[in-house]
Amino acid sequence: MPTVREHALAALITTDANLKASLVRNLDLNAYEIGASDDVKELEGIPGRPLKPELISHTLMKQRSMGTPEGRAAMVHALAHIELNAIDLALDLVWRFPNMPDLFYTQWFAVAQEEALHFELLRDHLVMLGFAYGDFPAHMSLWEMAEKTKHDLLARIAIVPRTLEARGLDASPVVKAKLVGAGDKRAGEILDIILRDEIGHVKLGNYWFNLMCKERELEPISTYAELAQKYQAPKARGPFNTQARLEAGFTEDELLALLK
Repeated sequence: MPTVREHALAALITTDANLKASLVRNLDLNAYEIGASDDVKELEGIPGRPLKPELISHTLMKQRSMGTPEGRAAMVHALAHIELNAIDLALDLVWRFPNMPDLFYTQWFAVAQEEALHFELLRDHLVMLGFAYGDFPAHMSLWEMAEKTKHDLLARIAIVPRTLEARGLDASPVVKAKLVGAGDKRAGEILDIILRDEIGHVKLGNYWFNLMCKERELEPISTYAELAQKYQAPKARGPFNTQARLEAGFTEDELLALLK
């Protein structure tokens, strides 16, 4: 019987976005063993990606007006693409990194399941707007950072959930205001669900980062700064969602460090 980690790999390399989300969402974690924590071999085709959307540099992404149906759909499409990447990022944590406690694997697979729900909610809303996932170009900036950190679990945790996803906490109220202000109330409701869950995901990242720092006798704030510089992590930009960041486990000192 396939293990949880083998299921994670199978979903990770799946190229059909809808099937990927379904494979993740429908797995009963209680029915499977985690799987051996052996060293992982590099494989081609990670992550699996559909033929559409066309992937381009983030610098080439077109800014569209929220005053048009196409502009609102493009924003929802961008969010759906972020959530698809988030599924893969969580699955990659489960499959790629050996010798972690079982709790690590079950928690991050559960994160993948929530990311899959987010993708499905946005995908279905996109259909209601008269479009489909794949109708607009997208970029791969999130996965580029995963590639940079694929041999360093501490860096992966520091930079993906604690940096990239934490930036999502800051952006969520702004994006919601734009969509709701343009008349898309349903998109606002979906963003409320995503923000609620993403606070938990970032909190999980903070838990494992701080635990690993403690085990390695590293000071968390200075260690984060070193890793962010080494891997050229994007800098956090205000305005910051201070309340969400506190709920996600950032300390007052960490929040002060953001303002420097």
